[in-house]
Amino acid sequence: MTEADVVKGTTGGPVTQADLERDLRRLGVAEGLTVLVHTSLSRLGWIVGGGQAVLLALEAAVGSDGTLMMPAFVEGVPEPSRWRDPPVPESWWTTIREEMPPWDPAVSPTRQVGVVADILRHQPGTLQSFHPNKSFVARGPNAHTLLDGHSLDDGFGEGSPLARLCEIDGWVLLLGVGHGNNTSLHLAEYRANWPGRRTPVLLSGRLVRAGRVESVKFVDVDGTSDDFDRLGAEYERQGGAVAVGAVGRGTGRWLRMRPMVDFAVDWIEANR
Repeated sequence: MTEADVVKGTTGGPVTQADLERDLRRLGVAEGLTVLVHTSLSRLGWIVGGGQAVLLALEAAVGSDGTLMMPAFVEGVPEPSRWRDPPVPESWWTTIREEMPPWDPAVSPTRQVGVVADILRHQPGTLQSFHPNKSFVARGPNAHTLLDGHSLDDGFGEGSPLARLCEIDGWVLLLGVGHGNNTSLHLAEYRANWPGRRTPVLLSGRLVRAGRVESVKFVDVDGTSDDFDRLGAEYERQGGAVAVGAVGRGTGRWLRMRPMVDFAVDWIEANR
């Protein structure tokens, strides 16, 4: 969607930071909470200040005692045979594996996580977890609790920021996106038993640690988010506590992470 498309589709005037703060508070976002945020900027309407205004509104809503966490994903250690968005020709796979530059959190760009997450990543005081493929960024009092010690193995599993967020009973905020973008559901995917779950994928590549390039090998789950929208719809249909409301010219969803992850473990085991 181009900016011209967003302008054309925004009725009732542009969206302001004050509008977003009001809408977030109406949805339930409150000071002192720790929140995993996913956003689609274009689906919130044309915003004065764009992603910066969204981040400022989020920071105002959780206050100085709150913590924001967002994805900072990149295929720093690639396995192109698994790529789906988009797939690449099999004849390219060896070249990609051999020629990918070492992942370096200081310079390696994120991929498909959105403007707001990238702005947060570059804010002073923001921390980034050390994982070449499934990194998260966070800013606030709980940032170290969430991000420190991110395990290379099973990057969305028990040694991940997702597990830490679940442990402290954190929240999930979906702005302009649905449960298909709800990364917290990957933790349930790692906890559940389903066909293919027990077949680990071995990845190998290079990364920069403490200024030096090193080779790494780790294992991960060949997961998928293809059924997350269906999972989320069933959670809401069965009465899962999800607040749904307008944010800007789009839709926001606000929920506690732990109850949905618990539901999702059972759902995945029953439906995959």
